[in-house]
Amino acid sequence: MIRNEQEYKLALRRLAEDDQFLEAQRQAFVAAGLAPEEVERALEPTMSFHAQLREEIEWYERVKRRDFGTLRNLAGLGRLLIALRIASGLTQRELADRLGVSEAQVSRDERNEYHGITVERARRILDAMNEIVSSVVE
Repeated sequence: MIRNEQEYKLALRRLAEDDQFLEAQRQAFVAAGLAPEEVERALEPTMSFHAQLREEIEWYERVKRRDFGTLRNLAGLGRLLIALRIASGLTQRELADRLGVSEAQVSRDERNEYHGITVERARRILDAMNEIVSSVVE
């Protein structure tokens, strides 16, 4: 998961490099006489990682626009908290300062997507970011 601008820029650079690598590999396989379906099969693992990186970049770009989608259950709450921090323009250090905890704690929590977070802790994090989350019963 991309958590800041530096990681985002690195991911964009990696995506461009992967595009070049994939094209070079494709041409090499074709030159070696592989059939089109063999070329695609040979490139499949690399293309899978490439697609995952593209999805992470798209997620980060949506979050920066505050396009969070709908949270269908509380299992996605941790990811939403990370998205809100990013959209608010806060660094992990700034959030940690607001919460009175170490930056390492925030980093660890985000790496684990706030697994097992309590409602009270989520409220403290939302308050620290001046964010409000509403729920709807369907």
